Parts: sequence; structure tokens; C-alpha cells
Amino acid sequence: MSKPESVFLASGNKHKIDELRQVLAPLGIDLKSVLDFSDAEEVDEDQPDLEGNAMKKASFWHRKTGLPSLADDTGLEVDALEGAPGVYSARYAGEKATYDDNVNKLLNELEGKKDRSAQFRTVVAYVTDNEEMIFEGVCRGEIIQEKKGDKGFGYDPVFVPDGYDKTFAELSSTEKNKISHRGIAVRKFIDFLK
Repeated sequence: MSKPESVFLASGNKHKIDELRQVLAPLGIDLKSVLDFSDAEEVDEDQPDLEGNAMKKASFWHRKTGLPSLADDTGLEVDALEGAPGVYSARYAGEKATYDDNVNKLLNELEGKKDRSAQFRTVVAYVTDNEEMIFEGVCRGEIIQEKKGDKGFGYDPVFVPDGYDKTFAELSSTEKNKISHRGIAVRKFIDFLK
């Protein structure tokens, strides 16, 4: 399989686009995204798991653009909440929830719980004319009791990865990319491309 010149990322999330662009740049792969299409449609993430949502988005955008397409779905899975918010991480506090709304709901749900262990899990789906592939990355850690840091997005201010004493929101993007769930999944994808 030859390395593609361009890959389409099925996301309009500027943070995700910037993270992936940084990782793909050394390979000379041009990253396109939903932001490059004025008529971009929202793909309904209605699948019961991360794998299903990622594959649905990648397949849709591959058909629409003709480009090899990459999509991810990420969930924060908290042990004491039986894996919640999981597939509902982006809309944990409701359909129009902000990052702060979701974090605040999570902290409320965990109030008084001793076990605060959790993991971020990212599933990346890659679809071309000839194949459909899934790559997974997991980063274990714990949820702290109050927000710290102003980098990153989502649950980053309350997630401290195992072996660290800082939240994802306190780490530089380079540090975070080395250990993050998305970084792990994307590196598996890049190893596959190489």
C-alpha cells in the first residue's frame, strides 16, 4: 500500500485537527478536514460504541470526498461509573453541553467516591477504496477533584495520566501527544502507513 498524499479527517474540532496535523506533518501528508468543506454535514453519532461511530464517520466522508478518510471517537471511561460517560462523553450533560458542563457533571457524579480511576479510549477508523481498519489507544489515569490547567480541551483539566502529577491540561501538546489515547491510536495508524 502506498502512502496517501492527502488524508481527510472527519472532524471540525480545531483541537483534534491541530493535534493530528502536528503528527502527520513529518510524513508529508496533507490533512484535510470538515473545515475545508463549506457544505460539510454533521454525521449523526448514533452507534452504540466508539468503534461504530468512528467507522460510520470515516465511511461517510470517504464516500463524499473520495479521499482516504480517518475518523475517531473518544470516550472517557470512569471505573466507578461503570464506564460512563463512554460513548456519550461529548454530550454527557446534554446535547448542547459545553466542555465545562460535562466536566462539572462528572465531578458531581464522582463526589464522595474513593475510586476515581478512569481511562481515555480513542478508536480511529481508516477507510480507503480497498480497506477498513480500526486502531485503538488507551491512556489510564484518574479524575482529580477540581480543574487544573488551561491547555487541551474536554475532560483534560481533571484527568491525570498514570505516572504523572499533572493533568492533560497542564501538559504541553508535545508531552500530551506522547502519552495520550489519541496519540497512541494515531501512532498505530502512522506505523500502518509506513
